[in-house]
Amino acid sequence: MARRNKIYEGKAKVLYEGPEPGTLVQYFKDDATANNAEKRDVVDGKGVLNNRLSEFFMTGLGNIGVPTHFIKRLNMREQLIRQVEVIPLEVIVRNYAAGSMAKRLGLEEGTRLPRPLVEYSYKEDALGDPLVPEEYILAFGWATQQDLDDILSLALRVNDFMSGVMHGVGIRLVDFKIEVGRLWDGDYMRLVVADEISPDSCRLWDVETGQKLDKDVFRRDLGNLTDAYTEVARRLGVIPANSAHPKPTLIN
Repeated sequence: MARRNKIYEGKAKVLYEGPEPGTLVQYFKDDATANNAEKRDVVDGKGVLNNRLSEFFMTGLGNIGVPTHFIKRLNMREQLIRQVEVIPLEVIVRNYAAGSMAKRLGLEEGTRLPRPLVEYSYKEDALGDPLVPEEYILAFGWATQQDLDDILSLALRVNDFMSGVMHGVGIRLVDFKIEVGRLWDGDYMRLVVADEISPDSCRLWDVETGQKLDKDVFRRDLGNLTDAYTEVARRLGVIPANSAHPKPTLIN
């Protein structure tokens, strides 16, 4: 394999220089982290599943006119993406109270919210990705008011799409987070959904049983993470209904 120029390595993915200017190759690792990386493990097949699931969601968003950085999946662990200037925010959309929100407000997990709520956290692992109000975002120049208006619109469109897709296979979309990037075409800039959309970045509960099918399985020691992600992929038709765990050694 030809040596590639690594651009960035995060907790779950590696970015390499792409084959054409303005492109990157995004590689999905099997690493699992929780509690701001205090808990770590390697989960066989997780990267394969997240690559396929993120492809499924990004393609679906593109089909309904939501712009993303996704170009195509290259193999079992890699996809070709557009290089974007990532805004240093995690955009969190909540449909039900869970996780940190339930703790902050003393709400029972699973409480349906009166409407989808959008929060922002500053992407900085050393600080624990703290929640920030819009005033901070504007004051520090992380995004403009127009950016925030566009980000809100993007986030709610993603929520509508994801909620509908998940409901159709008996899964409740409790909450999720996305990243947004600036994609430049000469002097013209547009905002696109970046990073990934997968069970790593969503809370997904079975509608009937409440079984968790997301990274909370790892965070809370609730079972096998690959089994949970495989169930999501099976229900969505991303992998055959009778298939076993995807084999991480496959390259196509």
